[in-house]
Amino acid sequence: MSKLELTLSIATFAAALGALSLGAVLTAPKTSPTGVANNFWRWRNYNVRYQAVGTDNDGPAVLFIHGLFVNADHWRQNLPALAAAGMRCYAIDLLGYGYSDKPAPCSKAARAISGENGRALGAPEKELGTAWGGRRTAPVAEAHPLGSVYNFYTWAEQCADFVEEVIGDGEVVLVANSIGSISALQAAIDRPDLVSRVAIVNPNFRELHVAEVPAVLRPVAVPLVQAVQRALRENGQPLFDALAKPATVKQILKEPYANADMVTDELVEVLLTPLLTEGAADVVFDTLSYSAGPLPEVQLADPKLRAPVLVCWGEQDPWTPAARVLALDRFESVERVVPLPGVGHCPHDEAPDVVNPLLIDFIRSPPAATTQ
Repeated sequence: MSKLELTLSIATFAAALGALSLGAVLTAPKTSPTGVANNFWRWRNYNVRYQAVGTDNDGPAVLFIHGLFVNADHWRQNLPALAAAGMRCYAIDLLGYGYSDKPAPCSKAARAISGENGRALGAPEKELGTAWGGRRTAPVAEAHPLGSVYNFYTWAEQCADFVEEVIGDGEVVLVANSIGSISALQAAIDRPDLVSRVAIVNPNFRELHVAEVPAVLRPVAVPLVQAVQRALRENGQPLFDALAKPATVKQILKEPYANADMVTDELVEVLLTPLLTEGAADVVFDTLSYSAGPLPEVQLADPKLRAPVLVCWGEQDPWTPAARVLALDRFESVERVVPLPGVGHCPHDEAPDVVNPLLIDFIRSPPAATTQ
């Protein structure tokens, strides 16, 4: 996570916590402000919000997976367009996000459904990328340092179960933005029988992951980051409250969006309102402490990943090193790497007229040879 992402998280949760301090408890409206109906699916004793458009179509099924601190409404510009192209489109709120339930991160009940349970997790040496497009190796710690349920293995299992239990008809294409791409790739690795293709819209390399800290700085930087994370968990609310201004959030959103005109009042509303739900504060503090888990290069090199992968990204993204994205084309699993001029970290929302045709073309592509 970059400094800008950290700032965004502080500002967005400021509004949430400011309202929570007044005792606000919100539930999902029957219909989103975007006009799409909200549905709920019971998963492992928790409620998960999802949206579905074009379910009567006979085209491929597509599951959209959101990024950091956002929710299914972030795909408001994409579900209707792909449904109009004949596809069956679904967007999900990952556990802890949007209007999905938010169990206490490290509670006994939450740990019981964690995707990390039963996995052999450690910190093996893996090949990763560099900001300038090079290669390096580093130990990649896989287990959440606090043992939280909010990890990419849990979210991958949630996505796979959704495909089986809700979509329930053949293979599905996964479309993901930012850190949602890590959940998508993990689902494709764990359940190759369910995923036919993966489209990544702006990957995230998770700068707060311990493997992303240069080895020479690790003895100093890691304890410092951990101290900041602990301080936010224990004493972060006053800072959030001080920044609880929607206008501030709107201004900060103009950093990842190259076209500031796309940062609308509706965008601010659909991103902030679900953050007023009970338990949201605990999730953000926990997420800011998640300095482990899988990383994109490791996933793309995994021989169990058999689904072709499309990578596209906005060239004006301030959070994603261009050279590192371009270097992803070295993986056999990556079918194409497509730069998108003039847009930032969320091109699916900033430039849907560019991204939607790209997704439709990728989804309709004939089956290709896949990595074995």
